Amino acid sequence: MYPHERSLVKKLQNMPFALLGINTDISRRRATKAVADQHLTWPSWFDGATFGPIDTLYNTDHWPTVYVLDAKGVIRFIDPPDVEKAIDSLLKEIGPR
Repeated sequence: MYPHERSLVKKLQNMPFALLGINTDISRRRATKAVADQHLTWPSWFDGATFGPIDTLYNTDHWPTVYVLDAKGVIRFIDPPDVEKAIDSLLKEIGPR
């Protein structure tokens, strides 16, 4: 998913958009290495492996799981079939900036 995420970040760089990642890798060292190796430019938190506190809070049952939140922080989509369309619909709700 990293190439697609990278393109989203670039495409939406001047929009009210943020990509956040949660890494459920087996070790912090591997998670940190993945961020460096993949040149991730967005925040990515290590959750202490699968079923860590963030994963548990959001009741994630598969990986990757994509949550799309609106400007108020409300989860509006979970694993939308077209992530970009979901994001675009929320950006239209905000209106021009």
